[in-house]
Amino acid sequence: MLMRLREGKPMLLALAIALGLAMHCTPADAAPSKTAIVAGGCFWCVESDFEGVKGVSEVVSGFTGGSVTNPTYKQVVRGGTGHYEAVKISYDPDVITYGQLIALFLRSVDPTDAGGQFCDRGDSYRTAIFVTDAAEKLTAEAEITKAAKALGKSIVTPVTQAKAFYPAEAYHQDYYKQNDIILTRFGPRSKAKAYKLYREGCGRDARVKQLWGPGAPFAGG
Repeated sequence: MLMRLREGKPMLLALAIALGLAMHCTPADAAPSKTAIVAGGCFWCVESDFEGVKGVSEVVSGFTGGSVTNPTYKQVVRGGTGHYEAVKISYDPDVITYGQLIALFLRSVDPTDAGGQFCDRGDSYRTAIFVTDAAEKLTAEAEITKAAKALGKSIVTPVTQAKAFYPAEAYHQDYYKQNDIILTRFGPRSKAKAYKLYREGCGRDARVKQLWGPGAPFAGG
């Protein structure tokens, strides 16, 4: 019996160490992921921009700001739902702050345009920043003030209270890197290629470069 206890001690010690490590490596030790919700015209473009930002773990394309529950893409672009095309950005606040994300966002769009973005016109393509609390509101407003000073122009992007966010259909997620073949006016193209052609044809990067110059973080992507 004594021999068995002695033989079992190393195993018990290893188990205790493993349990101890597990207790010290709980999610509580890491900063919880936070989210930012913004609307910047075509959500494919905003998603592709922010998925490459250090500290961002996920970007989901969807709809928010309207009155229709769980709307479809067709409903939103047809109008009348009140929704914007938007994205929900999940990020690590220990790596990038909310203010830094908003600064990047404002410099990735034309925040002086109240009628849509680039070639996409209409309410669903307007810019907006959706905040969840007073701290986010103050930060967003401060970044808008800085951006307006940098541009020397008034910014029309509103800061508004967040409403329910509804993810768009699966085929919209990561559209910019999908290899499915679709028929375009240029002939059969992968979705990734069609996205690049759309982004260039819509004049998004050209306008952002014109506005922000070297301060444009994503133009050309």
